[in-house]
Amino acid sequence: RIHCMQHWYNLSDGAMEDALYEIASMRLFARLSLDSALPDRTTIMNFRHLLEQHQLARQLFKTINRWLAEAGVMMTQGTLVDATIIEAPSS
Repeated sequence: RIHCMQHWYNLSDGAMEDALYEIASMRLFARLSLDSALPDRTTIMNFRHLLEQHQLARQLFKTINRWLAEAGVMMTQGTLVDATIIEAPSS
């Protein structure tokens, strides 16, 4: 699930680690409890490399995309945008 989110949101290994710390919904999607230890960027990178070395990533996403299409849902890549609220003078 972490690898899927990393791919869908086009996140680097470090950005994926940060997102797991900062975005509770990502932790929940990854089935990580809010108080469990989270994988660090090296663990995320090693898993990604393992999938790449064994040419499993393409098959993984092909299967996931088929499931999503059958369910009438199609995930495409996106971008996370920081939604920090800042104070600004009224105009």
